[in-house]
Amino acid sequence: MTPRTPSSGPDPKQTAEDRSAQDRSAQETAAKQTVPRQAGAKKAAAAKKAAKTPAQKAVAKKAVAKKVVAETAAKKAVAKKAAARQAAAETAIVKKAVAKKAAPKKAPARTPAKNTTKTTAGAPATGAAKAAAGKAPAGKAVAKKAAGRRTAAGAPAAEAVAAAVPAPPVVLDAADRERLLSGTHHDPHSVLGAHAVPGGVAFRAFRPYARSVTVVCGEVRARLRDDGQGFFSALLPLQAVPDGYRLLVAYGETVVETEDAYRFLPTLGELDLHLIGEGRHEELWRALGAEPTTHQGVTGTRFAVWAPNARGVRLAGTFNHWDGAAYPMRSLGGSGVWELFVPGIGEGELYKFEITRPDGSRTLRADPMARRTETPPNTSSVVHASHHEWGDAEWLARRAERPAHEAPFSVYEVHLPSWRPGLTYRELAEQLPAYVKDLGFTHVELMPVAEHPFGGSWGYQVTGFYAPTARLGTPDDFKYLVDRLHQAGIGVLMDWVPAHFPRDDWALAEFDGRPLYEPADPRRAAHPDWGTLEFDFGRREVRNFLVANAVYWCEEFHIDGLRVDAVASMLYLDYSREPGQWVPNEHGGRENLDAVAFLQEMNATVYRRVPGVVTIAEESTAWDGVTRATHHKGPSGFGGLGFGLKWNMGWMHDSLRYMTKEPVHRKYHHHDMTFSMVYAYSENYVLPISHDEVVHGKRSLVSKMPGDWWQQRANHRAYLGFMWAHPGKQLLFMGQEFAQGAEWSEAHGPDWWLLDPAYGAAADHRGVRDLVRDLNAVYRATPALWERDIHPDGFQWIAGDAAEDNVLAFLRLDAEGAPLLSVSNFSPVVRHDYRLGVPDDIPAWHEVVNTDAARYGGSDVTRPDPVKPEAQGWHGRPASIRLTLPPLATVWLRPA
Repeated sequence: MTPRTPSSGPDPKQTAEDRSAQDRSAQETAAKQTVPRQAGAKKAAAAKKAAKTPAQKAVAKKAVAKKVVAETAAKKAVAKKAAARQAAAETAIVKKAVAKKAAPKKAPARTPAKNTTKTTAGAPATGAAKAAAGKAPAGKAVAKKAAGRRTAAGAPAAEAVAAAVPAPPVVLDAADRERLLSGTHHDPHSVLGAHAVPGGVAFRAFRPYARSVTVVCGEVRARLRDDGQGFFSALLPLQAVPDGYRLLVAYGETVVETEDAYRFLPTLGELDLHLIGEGRHEELWRALGAEPTTHQGVTGTRFAVWAPNARGVRLAGTFNHWDGAAYPMRSLGGSGVWELFVPGIGEGELYKFEITRPDGSRTLRADPMARRTETPPNTSSVVHASHHEWGDAEWLARRAERPAHEAPFSVYEVHLPSWRPGLTYRELAEQLPAYVKDLGFTHVELMPVAEHPFGGSWGYQVTGFYAPTARLGTPDDFKYLVDRLHQAGIGVLMDWVPAHFPRDDWALAEFDGRPLYEPADPRRAAHPDWGTLEFDFGRREVRNFLVANAVYWCEEFHIDGLRVDAVASMLYLDYSREPGQWVPNEHGGRENLDAVAFLQEMNATVYRRVPGVVTIAEESTAWDGVTRATHHKGPSGFGGLGFGLKWNMGWMHDSLRYMTKEPVHRKYHHHDMTFSMVYAYSENYVLPISHDEVVHGKRSLVSKMPGDWWQQRANHRAYLGFMWAHPGKQLLFMGQEFAQGAEWSEAHGPDWWLLDPAYGAAADHRGVRDLVRDLNAVYRATPALWERDIHPDGFQWIAGDAAEDNVLAFLRLDAEGAPLLSVSNFSPVVRHDYRLGVPDDIPAWHEVVNTDAARYGGSDVTRPDPVKPEAQGWHGRPASIRLTLPPLATVWLRPA
């Protein structure tokens, strides 16, 4: 800002008190000189008036007009001086208040100053600063004049000792101004706010568009000087920075009273920053993001974001009309974290971070740690604090009693937005738990949960890793749904996607102007299949972001398990890449060693912190040790990944391929149904008939089956019976429990109308749903079907090679050796007196499930009476039974 010359206005180096005193002295002198001149002027005017001609009168009129203009200008000048006097008076009030609290102490003798003094900002001192240091005559004159003068408020000059030795100017130097204006200041708190300086306390504020800014401290008010471009400052003769003060900021006719955000200490401590730097902050969401809190006795919100490559970060939101200029954040050392506590900001406010990139351009980004977001397609983050009171203590207390792989575990997979389209989280809480409990599933798997751009998707391109999707309600609404499911005795799993993220320019991609969450090498960053970016698993802060995210969902939302998507794409550097499109690891191999380390850390951390949870890998390859403990090395030399369960993608593909064949051709594909037992105990498996199998032309489960409508439903039922009896846990996507014929639609979800009694074929669909209910009931009550899922001694083939008959028969055994016999006939003919070998220590067998029962829509070839073994050995067993096998059906028998 160009200084004004003495002829153009007050000297900016003078204090407001000095300018006010000079104005009054000039006015008194002018008044004394004006009185005699006015008396003589009146007589002369009367004589001239009598002698005026018409021409002279016209000239006089012009003179009067000029006089009016001159008087108007004079009035404006007086008003301007009055404003200056008002500012001086406010400063005098401050001095008077300070003097009352403490008498001024005698100033110590000063040592001679060096030739060059510096301002508080470090710039070379101007003439005023030198005068203050006793080096310029002007300084002595000002001090002498001030000593014999009273302040504007009438206080003795002795009460303004600080003014006797003028302090350096408090106006920001050009470098700091430019950095604040351009959004590249790393430490705005060092120059804004209140700071003790020689001569008092310097107050500085940066409030673009403000008309004025006034400091309020108790009964004291002092208006800051307008330094231009939104900067305001003043030096007040206080002995110390006040513990608390407020700002009155005037915008037009509106005055806002607020705390000064730049008077607060950092909200993050050294331990937080150390853990973030080490990549070991397991509760990262408590350190970063937006946290409503009380800091130094003041309520507000702490904002913090990791952006190590940024030249500057500012906060923009509804509270500042999305102009982040007045809210620059400070960089906390070398941590890469930027922080700002904003008083008075609370829940519900929208915000983003305005980041100045290394090249000087700016980008407006959503908070990576946001716990709540706007409803898409809007993309702002929302300040949130949870108020939900949990009622699931009983569930949490007992969920760790038995590990998942040794417990009943049947999962109903739900796409939340389309299960009952239009329902919110709270409305779903009134319907979903009751429905799932009635069908007997032990768990639900919810998708999509984390915020994502396209609502018609599975939610695998996540933009809000810490925020439940806002489409169905608030985070507390989602907690309410989880709570109600737990109270109904149902565990909650969620799909979790740490493999990749989308390229949206308001989310994580090149977050601070350079690759941050993604690898710098584009060959490793770009995911070839989905057009997304992979995470840089080798960067400790990125691993920390994801590990803490897994813990966050389990601890904050009481999630019982994470189904981790696309694990195979994480494990292999050459996944979906051609030669030359990928870089080998340090050993020359194709394994992504960083991803392996991340998955091991994530699993170890989750299992340590949250007893009773389970992690489930969607892994489609033969990677060794997916569900092996992380500290146990396998043949490949790697420790296990540490998952609790793994989706058995091989079983799913093989068995569905078999079922799609016409029965007459199935004998040529019999191995598809038996091969899974070759590797059944290499991992802890889940058998998934998931969402992936009922979209994009793959057809629904019942529509995959051959034959007419009756045969399709019979195959469907027989397959479900075989699946529930096979070693491993079960997962079934919504709609398949009642044999929906159409593929899944995000627009209208399952075809619930098929169950309407008014629909003619409703009984067919209700029968399949009744079967699922009975399968779950018998399954949960029969430990042989789940207790030894991962142990070879829990399974025995009876007839695994009856390809010509399309028959599969096996025993399941619990820990005590109690058996269940499962027999599947995948041919459309009834097989009478079909002999099967059985143990000789069971006196009789009783049919507990028959998928051909009339109530399920079958032909009702059932056996209500127990069947007794015969002494004739068969299938290598000492005894045998003869059964009538229904067509396209599975039968379960237990000891009678």
